[in-house]
Amino acid sequence: MTEDAPMFAPDAFRLTSQEAELTEMARTLGAENFAGRAAAYDRDAVFPSENYDDLHAAGLLSICVPRAHGGHGASYRAYMLTAAEIGRYCGATALTFNMHVCSCLWTGDLADDLDMNGIERDRHDRHRAKHYARIVKQGRIYAQPFSEGGAAAAGVVPFSTSAKKVDGGWVINGKKIFASLSGHAHYYGVLCGEVKPDEKPSRKDTMYIAVPADAEGVEVVGDWDPLGMRATVSRNLVFKDVFVADDEELMPRGVYYQAATRWPHMFMTLSPSYMGIAQGAYDFTAKYLRGEWPGLPPVKRRMYPTKQIAVAEMRVRLEQTKALWFQAISEAGRDPSKEQVLRAYAAQYTVMENANELCRLAIRTCGGQSMLKSLPLERLYRDSRCGSLMLPWTAEICLDRIGREGLYEPGETD
Repeated sequence: MTEDAPMFAPDAFRLTSQEAELTEMARTLGAENFAGRAAAYDRDAVFPSENYDDLHAAGLLSICVPRAHGGHGASYRAYMLTAAEIGRYCGATALTFNMHVCSCLWTGDLADDLDMNGIERDRHDRHRAKHYARIVKQGRIYAQPFSEGGAAAAGVVPFSTSAKKVDGGWVINGKKIFASLSGHAHYYGVLCGEVKPDEKPSRKDTMYIAVPADAEGVEVVGDWDPLGMRATVSRNLVFKDVFVADDEELMPRGVYYQAATRWPHMFMTLSPSYMGIAQGAYDFTAKYLRGEWPGLPPVKRRMYPTKQIAVAEMRVRLEQTKALWFQAISEAGRDPSKEQVLRAYAAQYTVMENANELCRLAIRTCGGQSMLKSLPLERLYRDSRCGSLMLPWTAEICLDRIGREGLYEPGETD
């Protein structure tokens, strides 16, 4: 079997040397290690611990840790491209990897792009140095529980999980659902609303705090037996009067809200997993029809016109998806224009929907044998169906915002 070509060829897409290096590293790990383990992780719905050992050994757990703190200092785009290569071979590893990396990306490159006064900046630098050292030196894994079962994760209302300021730290109470890495992360980067006496909860008071997994009052509850993305192990997290020290803050007061409003592309970081799945579905189809899939007889099916047309349709859809997504992640930054935000919504929607459509076309094209669990396509299909449901930018939310913001300017009503 020939070695997989890069999803985004460095010369054609004018990647930086760092982007080319990181994506090659991820592609090698994915092909040699992650792909062979993915079926067992999926079948048993267990966390891909061996993959995380490999990511740590390769230095990829610290991909977005600034260079000054011992990491790669990867940019937003460099991370997105690297994660897509991982998703090509194991969607669940890429998706959980995102939850970990955001704790570094948001507090690193992204936070450096936001406004803070001198005191806030010094405080943030001290705090993040502690978190980065855990990741770089000890291989510690951070999760990022987001959803609560209401509208908070969509950015409509404040988070109901609360943080109350006390001497020396915070007391956390609340519940997070679909909390990927639950029971396997060492720290949970919890988004919660600061409780202020005699004030109504506000999104502006959102705190971003790392809660140690072994802290008293942290509990992982519920079963986990979903359709797809089974190895994310996204059980529920309950926080009951959990005390967390001040230096566990991942962002100072008010900075997360500033990030969410001024750096909206931060919410696209779930999409690389599904961009990779889309590529994986096409890769499988081409190899299967050429008689090159490992473990199967070398039977060629590529000579039939119906198969050729189907592959052409898949290739067109894949190239459209990649082009839009690459443009959106390339222009990510602080205070984007209205057109750039709309393009980000369109890219998110396109990746999440087309990943599943490409998997559907792949199954139809390859035929009944492709549905066997001994082959990866049925897992890719199940994993791909989960993308359009994921907050904060579900497919429905993207369409709603594209339509509304395309027709209304801020402040306009009817």
